[in-house]
Amino acid sequence: MSSTPQPAVSNFIRTIIEADLASGKHSGIVTRFPPEPNGYLHIGHAKSICLNFGLAQDYHGKCNLRFDDTNPEKESEEYAQSIQDDVRWLGFQWDGEVRWASDYFEQLYQFAVELIKKGLAYVDDLTPEQMREYRGTLKQAGKNSPYRERSVEENLDLFRRMKNGEFADGARVLRAKIDMASPNINLRDPVLYRIRRAHHIRTGDQWCIYPMYDYTHCISDALEGITHSLCTLEFEDHRPLYDWVLDNLAIPCHPRQYEFSRLELHYTITSKRKLLQLVNEKRVSGWDDPRMPTIRGMRRRGYTPEGIREFARRIGVSRSENIVDMAVLEGAIREDLELRAPRVMAIINPLRVTITNFEGAQAREADFHPNQPELGKRFVPFGKELYIEADDFAETPPADWKRLTLGGEVRLRHSYVVRCDEAVKDATGKVVELRCSIDHDTLGKNPEGRKVKGVIHFLSRAHALPAEIRLYDRLFTIPEPGAMTRRAQASGAGMAPPRLFPQADGSASIVSETDSDKDTDFCAHLNPASLAVVQGWVESCVKDAAPETRYQFERLGYFCTDRCDHQPGGKLVFNRTVTLKDSWSRGQP
Repeated sequence: MSSTPQPAVSNFIRTIIEADLASGKHSGIVTRFPPEPNGYLHIGHAKSICLNFGLAQDYHGKCNLRFDDTNPEKESEEYAQSIQDDVRWLGFQWDGEVRWASDYFEQLYQFAVELIKKGLAYVDDLTPEQMREYRGTLKQAGKNSPYRERSVEENLDLFRRMKNGEFADGARVLRAKIDMASPNINLRDPVLYRIRRAHHIRTGDQWCIYPMYDYTHCISDALEGITHSLCTLEFEDHRPLYDWVLDNLAIPCHPRQYEFSRLELHYTITSKRKLLQLVNEKRVSGWDDPRMPTIRGMRRRGYTPEGIREFARRIGVSRSENIVDMAVLEGAIREDLELRAPRVMAIINPLRVTITNFEGAQAREADFHPNQPELGKRFVPFGKELYIEADDFAETPPADWKRLTLGGEVRLRHSYVVRCDEAVKDATGKVVELRCSIDHDTLGKNPEGRKVKGVIHFLSRAHALPAEIRLYDRLFTIPEPGAMTRRAQASGAGMAPPRLFPQADGSASIVSETDSDKDTDFCAHLNPASLAVVQGWVESCVKDAAPETRYQFERLGYFCTDRCDHQPGGKLVFNRTVTLKDSWSRGQP
């Protein structure tokens, strides 16, 4: 069972692809998803995954999974495996084997030699501080390095010696020789290679020089025959460098780069640095904490891959700002679960009910889903002692109250009409028990001569199973906890160049030198009510539910058995995936 696939939403990238196919420029399309294996994927990556793999599917093309493993100090097999798992879980499969930038290290080196021989690259001895000084600003042109006019022979010799490990880390770099007066800072003789002695997850200690992302990415795209190289708008200014490298190398394939806006989701953050801070400071339980916007976290919370794919379809692809309210994501998940999640009853805040005329009462079967008969039925026990939600009883009810009150009647879900005859209180005046009577003639039918409006859920106390229920909510109390970073980037965009080592995987942001750690007060907006753990009770039919089994707890929300702590037949742990309705839009966080 699955939700009905929705038609693809037209966007500027689809228009480009369709024009390329119609004109014969391409006979088929090849896209790629190029993450760096230095962390867990988040909702922004999910948008890029759905875009790249989705386009390949829709146009009967191919999509490669290629790891950008050019920064060995931060990369690991653990991250690489998690990324593969996440892509598969979202419902996609890459073409052929997993690809790695390191597959092309030797070719990248030889292409760098080609650039040196053409007089288009040189070895520079400037320190990072000097290089930054020489680079200039958007308002001031850079100036040439004193090492820029080294001979081809000297550059070839120095680059070979860099490769052979004759120089210290950072002592020299290989730079492209383009234009230090270019208005595009990315073209002011960018670094192509740096010396870095670090053990690589695939090549070990074979290399002590590593290529930069901007140099590696375009060549990798060309070697793989990528037709449409899609990345976020942060890399728009890098496109001239992408083209410059390919224009000056003997590679027959020249892919084209197209940029789309990155996803910003309200009430969370998608900065890897900030997510790592939350993990390291133990403000969350880990990368898979269900409050995190990581794919691992969303999966553990109970989000469905179908719902995430539908969310990506709804938000679309454009070049305009893509700030999306969390309610859009939750709505897509809620609608998908409405179609597929079995219904059961659970009690989070129990109030004991004693049925004073229990003798002769019977239990019933009930459908797991009113519109999905293939999900089957379950037995709903009835007992002398029940649990109901404490919030379903009021001594002094407000107007239009449709739940239980003294002398009032409600329907017990899948069972009898019940009347409250007495409320028993403890020494503090708190109601601790209700004594009620059932109308024996109302099992499966309405009472005669009167209308009962309300329906509440219940559990037989003798049959209910204890369960740890984790009530997750939004991680932050304000819509844009990361807004300070974006403002800093916007205001400082013309003041300083980006870092030397930008990474692009379809969602990552470039961090400028103006984007300092001074905005760490985003943690001040963490939602103190983002997690509440309560002891609840559930129907016995869920006893053997496997991890990651999703349910609708009737009248309470959608829940999922925890993939780590839940033990079928043992400890039961349920995570609230999403409420039945969007309470935040009504001002009720």
